[in-house]
Amino acid sequence: MSVFAAAEPPGRAGYAAADLSPAWPLRAPWGTASKLRAWQEEALERYFTAEPHDFLASATPGAGKTTFALRLAIELVHRHEIDRIIVVTPTEHLKRQWAEAADRVGLHLDPAFRTASRRFGRHFRGIAVTYAQVAVKPQVFADLVAEHRTLVVLDEVHHGGDALSWGDATREAFERATRRLSLTGTPFRSDTAPIPFVSYERGEDGIRRSRTDYDYGYGRALADGVVRPVLFMVYAGHARWRTRSGEQMEARLGEGNTRDVTAQAWRTALDPKGEWIPAVLTAADRRLTEVRESIPDAGGLVIATDREQARAYAAILRGITGQEPVVVLSDEKTASERIAAFAGGNERWMVAVRMVSEGVDVPRLAVGVYATNSSTPLFFAQAIGRFVRARRRGETASVFLPDVPQLVALAAALELERDHALDRDSAVEDGLDDSLLESAQREERASETLADEFAFEAVSSAAAFDRVVYDGRDFGAFAEPGSDEEWDFIGLPGILEPEQVHELLAHRQQRQLARQRRSSGSSRESAPPTGGEARSGSPAKPLPLYRTLKEQRTLLNSLVGLYARNSGEAHGLIHAELRRRCGGPAVAQASVTQLEARIQLLRKQLGHI
Repeated sequence: MSVFAAAEPPGRAGYAAADLSPAWPLRAPWGTASKLRAWQEEALERYFTAEPHDFLASATPGAGKTTFALRLAIELVHRHEIDRIIVVTPTEHLKRQWAEAADRVGLHLDPAFRTASRRFGRHFRGIAVTYAQVAVKPQVFADLVAEHRTLVVLDEVHHGGDALSWGDATREAFERATRRLSLTGTPFRSDTAPIPFVSYERGEDGIRRSRTDYDYGYGRALADGVVRPVLFMVYAGHARWRTRSGEQMEARLGEGNTRDVTAQAWRTALDPKGEWIPAVLTAADRRLTEVRESIPDAGGLVIATDREQARAYAAILRGITGQEPVVVLSDEKTASERIAAFAGGNERWMVAVRMVSEGVDVPRLAVGVYATNSSTPLFFAQAIGRFVRARRRGETASVFLPDVPQLVALAAALELERDHALDRDSAVEDGLDDSLLESAQREERASETLADEFAFEAVSSAAAFDRVVYDGRDFGAFAEPGSDEEWDFIGLPGILEPEQVHELLAHRQQRQLARQRRSSGSSRESAPPTGGEARSGSPAKPLPLYRTLKEQRTLLNSLVGLYARNSGEAHGLIHAELRRRCGGPAVAQASVTQLEARIQLLRKQLGHI
């Protein structure tokens, strides 16, 4: 007798999951609960047209991959093509999440299955396990899929390549499965480890890339109103640190520094003892307050690098808000319960050590602070995926970022669809710390690892609002924390349609420029000193020539960027035209006077003066 004798499938498969929201556990946005979303219907049609052994579906976080998979499973059970279901997830928390979702549509999964038992109760339709469990005893799962016709759902399948042993174990365990459905919101990895049961095709450049059977990217989901638009609030700032040899160094976030200097300036900014983090957390909390005017239960998430920083950030938030934030550490047994309680509660802030990265549903998250030093495309996409899940039309999400080139580039390319590439040079720099990602998610020791690589002591840091990145475009310019110029952007309403976001950001940018024009007459006399050379009431000391040149070049490049966005012209062509009209050599060799002439001409063209 089948172990599923007591678990007959629900009645009519076409309506079996009708009570499940298309993006469970969210309620369905604007009345879609009674039917699948268009992409889910389309993906199901593609699946049953091909009747494949393996199927890879890539859908942006929040689109409803769980609902798609469960509807597919119900249909396969109804057609008597499978008898049991095994769901494999990256984390313990997701096992329970899948079991709860499946239970709502009559598919009972056991998330407490242990490999030592080798069997599960006949009152369950299947089990939910982790990739780590499979890696321990793959033969147990190979025996299970050999005994009965089984659908294996590989959730966030790219984790199957986390380690060579995991990939090998996943293949060994499920090679004989009747059907395999692979799901991912990020169908790529930062390394070249092959993902189990994913097909790769060689392109004209000789590189093999993953082939996805169905794609539903963020851009399409945004157009469909399935996910929220994300505004990235980018904060620059000044950082000072001391090296192991005792040398003091300084740099500004966002400038064209070397890889090592950028990493150390970034680490210094994230140090809770400096001024950068408190300023950004204060701005993020102001943003959350504004969002909660229209979304009363909106919550915020700070993603920290390690446990020590998480606790320090929580203490800073406690001082800002007067409320105790929820702290989630992955090595604590109550981590999943804390996440679930926060998801259903009304607390303002949660601080987590990276573990709230993928598949974890906290629908009310609307404001985030990316306060971790991971810059891999994989982790960044997973982290931002926590904020894009829409519950009702018009909700927006805001994520506060340090002005690190790799992060800003990823934010600008949020809609870019990626494939997992094999055969490429593993030294290609996708980010600063690709090699740290997996160890950081398993053991919260990223700070110890980095200490060996970049030994230094953070001395001081200061934050400055730089700009908003939205839909690949930049809005706004430099502003001091707490100023009206900063509030123009962090004070945006929490309910906006995507086209309204564009319109309002452009309006706020023009208002900021108007303020700058009104104060341009005294800007030179009142310009803030760089690096603290002058104090209030004291005459400003002349800056060294190299620093004056650097500031002029930075200002000129910013104006060229603004002009390029308005005109659509390439930066190089604009620089060439400025040289033609004002004379002088290229920017790197131009004098202060020559740079000032180009700046004044651009300001006239932009209407600033």
